[in-house]
Parts: sequence; C-alpha cells; structure tokens
Amino acid sequence: MSRGATLIFVKQFSAQVWRVYWQLLRLMVPTLVVVHLLDQLGATVWLGRALGPVMALVGLPDAAGVVWAAVLLTNLYTGLVIYFALVPGLGLTVAQATVLGVLMLVAHSLPVEAGIARAAGVPWRVTLVLRAGGALLLGAVLNQAYRLGGWLQQPVQLAWAPPAQAASLAGWLGEQLMTLAWILVVLVALMGLLRLLRALGIERLMHALLAPVLRVIGLGREAAGLTIVGVTLGITFGAGLLLQEVRSGRLTRREVWLALGFLGLAHSLIEDTLLVMLMGADLSGILWARLGFAIGTIALLARLPVWQGEAVASPEAGGGPP
Repeated sequence: MSRGATLIFVKQFSAQVWRVYWQLLRLMVPTLVVVHLLDQLGATVWLGRALGPVMALVGLPDAAGVVWAAVLLTNLYTGLVIYFALVPGLGLTVAQATVLGVLMLVAHSLPVEAGIARAAGVPWRVTLVLRAGGALLLGAVLNQAYRLGGWLQQPVQLAWAPPAQAASLAGWLGEQLMTLAWILVVLVALMGLLRLLRALGIERLMHALLAPVLRVIGLGREAAGLTIVGVTLGITFGAGLLLQEVRSGRLTRREVWLALGFLGLAHSLIEDTLLVMLMGADLSGILWARLGFAIGTIALLARLPVWQGEAVASPEAGGGPP
C-alpha cells in the first residue's frame, strides 16, 4: 500500500471510529451524570429496599436487592463493591451467589444500555421488560433447579475483593474519564480487528460456523458480526457498531430488535462472566444457563406472528413491532 493510500485509509478509519465513539459519548455522558446524582441522593438505597420483596421470588435475602439495585443503575463493578461489603453477613450459598450473579449479568447498566438500544430503535419499555423480567425469570428457574436438585448448597467462598471506589467527586470524574478513554482504545482495536477479519476472510468463516445458531434466533448475515462482538465484548461496543449499521439501512427492523434482544440477555460473555465468578458464582448459571436462556427466548420471539414482516425502517421512523 502506497503512502498516499495509507493516509487515506487512516483518515477514513479515524473518521469512522470517531463517528461511532461520538454516538456513544452523546448517550453515555449525560446518563452517567444523572445516575451519579441520583445515587448521591439515595436512589440506589431506595431502589434496593423496593427490590427486597422481589428477592424472595428468586430465593435471595432482602439485602441482595441493594446489590442488584446498584447494578441496575450503574454497572457490575459498583455492584461487586457492595456485594463484597455485604456478603459476610448474608450467609449465601454458591447457588444463591449464582442466582444473584445471573440477575446482575442479565440486567445491569440499564440507563446507559437501554439508551443505546433506544437510539437503535428499541423502546425503553421493551429493553426493561426483556432484561429485568428475563433476569427474574431465569433467576427463579435456577433457584428452583438448584434447590430441588440439592446442587451448589455449600457456603460461598470468596477468592478476591475489588478495591473501594473513589468517594470524592474528583475521584469519580477521574474514574469516568478513564472508562471513556478505555472505551475509545477498545473501539479502535475492535473496529481494526473487524476490518482485518473481513480482509482475511475469517469473518465469512465465523458467519458460516455461527449460521445455525443465528438462524435459530432469526438473525441474518448482516447482523452476525456485530452480534458476535456484543456477545464476546459487551453491548456497549457491539451496540455502538450496531448504531452505525442501523443508520446505514443494511439491517431490517426485525434484525435490530432481535439482535439487541439477544445482546441484552447474553453479552460480554468473557469479561462480565469472569467478574461475576469472583462472587463465588458457578458457571452453570452465569454462562451456560444464561446463554441457553438467551437463545431460547430470542428464538421464541423470532417466531411470533408480529415478526413475520421484515420491512426496513430507520430508528427515527419509530416503526417496528409494538
């Protein structure tokens, strides 16, 4: 490649990365500020108390509601800090830690991630019902299965605890800036990797290998690569690229809804799963059951009569299934 061609490629690639990153910043920064203010006003504690009775449905003590509340509003890291502070007095079993881990993995960072989904054309209420409702349903099923089978009833053992988060405003701002900077780094690496995979033909091979699963959940080739990204690295990165694809018009409304629905239930299977394992949770629930639940749920939704139309619609048009 000549020097001129290289400069053109770098310029075009940088512009593409910036467009995707700017879309994420516009969604994430205001949400992070609002959520932090709400947290400082006690919203997390209030929501935790409100969720206390709900915890009984999945076999968890009321105090576990505070952990899930923090995760719903913020992220897994915040929830882990609270979990490690509370767990000595909760007396959880491995089964209970696994159920709580499933709740956290399926439904977390909803203000940010539901905002991303909404920008792609999926209404807030759909994301909230699918993820919060799906988390509780899967948690209840696992709780009954573990209890009736007598599995994972031993006390949970903790191998590590994360450092406390910064309490000052300056510390919080520093953490958020660091997070946003890392998102840019990962986004550059990710988009570069996608281009490399496409150039080497590996993307086509991955599509072929995943085609049977993607067909089961109603996704076509155009949504395959982005779904793979979201499943492995997370909905923030996968959906960030998905926003670009949605605006290009290459995906149908049906594919957008199903892809984001699947990513909502099973995303970041590597990083997030490893994080929740630190709680003492078991892979049977936080990985295999979560993945199977996501495939089964989206496969069922894909076969509903409302999904039989596949007209292309932009997010701004407000079209799609009710």
